[in-house]
Amino acid sequence: MLVFLDIDGVMVPAIGHRRPEVLADGFVAFSNKSARALDRLITEYDATVVLTTSHKSNYSIEEWEKIFKNRGIHSKKVKSIYPNKDHLSRKEEILNWFSLNNTEEDFVIIDDDKSLNGLPKDLKAHLILTSSYVGLTEEHLNDVKRIVASNKKLPC
Repeated sequence: MLVFLDIDGVMVPAIGHRRPEVLADGFVAFSNKSARALDRLITEYDATVVLTTSHKSNYSIEEWEKIFKNRGIHSKKVKSIYPNKDHLSRKEEILNWFSLNNTEEDFVIIDDDKSLNGLPKDLKAHLILTSSYVGLTEEHLNDVKRIVASNKKLPC
């Protein structure tokens, strides 16, 4: 399974005017509940994380793997969507990725960006939209199960 993952508003919920805690690796702390939920998702589905976050190009894949590990997330497979050199919207980045990659794998898109509601129906069916102030929770894993059970994959 592929997990297209945003960070801000998903792993790092907005906390008003306070700045999030920065850990020793130089990246902000994830919400504990969001980290537990993502770790469970990755473990249960042997998932590959595909970073869609605006932070994706700030760190190498190896650094991202350490960032996840330092936050209790045991992801052995981390990738990044292509660098956003053309300043595309998240929706355009995801559409571009799927236009260039045929995939038979199950996938979910986890993000707090409401513009993703404008994705084509076949992609939107895989969208899990989080609240920016809450982030990813165990309850969202029920949505993952529903998406996998519906087995809606893109036609090749």
